[in-house]
Amino acid sequence: MQVELARSDAPLIAAQIPHFSEHAVPSGLNVTDFLQGMGIARDTVLAVVDAARPVYDLARLRAGNQMVVARTVAGDLLSLRYQIDSDRMLWVFSQGSEYRAEIKKIPSTTETVRIAGVIRDSLFNAVEDAGERAELAIRLSEIFGWDLDFYTDPRKGDTFRVVVEKRIYSNGQPASYGKLFAAEYNNAGTPYQAVLFRDPDGRSAYYAPDGKSLQKAFLRSPLKFSAPITSRFSRSRFHPILKIRRPHLGIDYAAPVGAPVQSIGDGRVVFAGRNGGAGNMVHVKHTNGYETMYMHLSKLLVRGGAHVGQGERIGLVGMTGLATGPHLDFRILQHGAYRNFESLRLPPANPVAKRDMAEFIAVRDRWIPFLNADSSQLARAVAPPASTPSGR
Repeated sequence: MQVELARSDAPLIAAQIPHFSEHAVPSGLNVTDFLQGMGIARDTVLAVVDAARPVYDLARLRAGNQMVVARTVAGDLLSLRYQIDSDRMLWVFSQGSEYRAEIKKIPSTTETVRIAGVIRDSLFNAVEDAGERAELAIRLSEIFGWDLDFYTDPRKGDTFRVVVEKRIYSNGQPASYGKLFAAEYNNAGTPYQAVLFRDPDGRSAYYAPDGKSLQKAFLRSPLKFSAPITSRFSRSRFHPILKIRRPHLGIDYAAPVGAPVQSIGDGRVVFAGRNGGAGNMVHVKHTNGYETMYMHLSKLLVRGGAHVGQGERIGLVGMTGLATGPHLDFRILQHGAYRNFESLRLPPANPVAKRDMAEFIAVRDRWIPFLNADSSQLARAVAPPASTPSGR
């Protein structure tokens, strides 16, 4: 009897019981090859892509995003689930002999929370120690990145505090963050505070409590990742290759070949190419008489005449030209004279407009106190007002 029951259930199992597999989308692989690699037949892949096209183009798969497919034991595709971003999921499912597709919102709740931590060695580790994602550390480093170099300035015992929207997802995926209303980073006893407001063009921007912009004209580092300084600005340095003393009018950052180099400010590329002992070099002209140079690059990512934005990647670290090892030689000029970037006072951006100051003060006085509040106080303060009976 058991044998007969098993024999009768076998077709049902083969046709309906799903077998799941999940993979992160790799870089440099098209959707057809990727899905075929997950065991889906080519004709089925084409049918799925066609079904999804009205709501989402699967050719736009992003590397690192998750793809889950459900197949029968026989290998027929039952459904496909692709996470487009933190809030949306693409579903493709079989319906008879065809496939249908739709985009579903990932259910979530948003609450405003206070998060705080203490630095042991780095901001990233401190944020993770507080039970939060590295995304929050990146946000903080972007806010305070004009005053602090988070690769060299943090000290053991530094603290951070933020008031931020936190989105919790019902499917268990890691939380994400919305508006960051206020933040503080205390560096060796010196507190830096930020309040979210708007610039004169209506865009979101961060300001100090006195209304001064936290965004300076330049970033404090030409590298996106940590790198020790191996040679500082000097009027007389012994050159390791030429064996003579001569000025070194820049700063050398030791970094591996291929590390991303960023423009420290908005500007126009006046030169990008080979330049003798400087090797591959990018020369950017900024406003107010400033210019920056990035030397010994292994690869150029911009061309002469191009406009670049602050933080935009312009090249990769290398050891072209006169170099004993991979590093970035970074130089800055002010009105034609080389300056020591480590001691240079960076020019500030515009403060809160006078006409907006009263509104800014109200926003500041609302959020800054919550940096010291506990979670229950914050929850009560930002909770929507309770509805009142209509009287009927």
